[in-house]
Amino acid sequence: MSLNRHIAIVDDDDAIRDALSWLFSTRNHSVQLFASAEELLENYNPDQFGCLILDVRMPGMGGMELFSKLQEHAYTPPVVFLTGHGDVPMAVAALKQGAADFIEKPFSDNDIVDLVEGCLSLDQMNRSEWENRTAVDERLACLTPRETEVMKLILTGRLNKQIADDLSISMKTVEVHRARILEKMQVKTAMELAARLRDAGVDVN
Repeated sequence: MSLNRHIAIVDDDDAIRDALSWLFSTRNHSVQLFASAEELLENYNPDQFGCLILDVRMPGMGGMELFSKLQEHAYTPPVVFLTGHGDVPMAVAALKQGAADFIEKPFSDNDIVDLVEGCLSLDQMNRSEWENRTAVDERLACLTPRETEVMKLILTGRLNKQIADDLSISMKTVEVHRARILEKMQVKTAMELAARLRDAGVDVN
């Protein structure tokens, strides 16, 4: 669950890192501190974090460039940007790029805690959806081209005899394909298959 994952704080300002670490620790959150973008990237694993707090402006690699690097991974936890007054346009650009939110310095303790805890909950939901989609994609990749063809016809509601006629194959062959499709997709019925694909947001047509 993302609520058990770390909050990453990436800021070159020691005082801000220490203050945020203390703040979230008092709320029983696990925190990891990084003084630079490069330090985070050295051993970055998106599965470790439920939210990342990035300072927009840092020596070396800035927050925006770091965010782009994080998005190269298959999954990116919610990202919150810390901004100064003059950095708001940059933060708005980050939102368009997919950041969860930004908060302007100076900020209140309650505001940033509420924001980050919302991101932790968002991570839990997003990660579950992503894992479901990934699992379905992996199962679809195991289907042969013919099985994929048969599956698409099954999903349109075609009966075995109709599929056999459509593809000029025997009903027995269709039955074999259907059984293998359901087995590979780890479902028992065509209705369950359709629901699994719908829930994962997969369109096979």
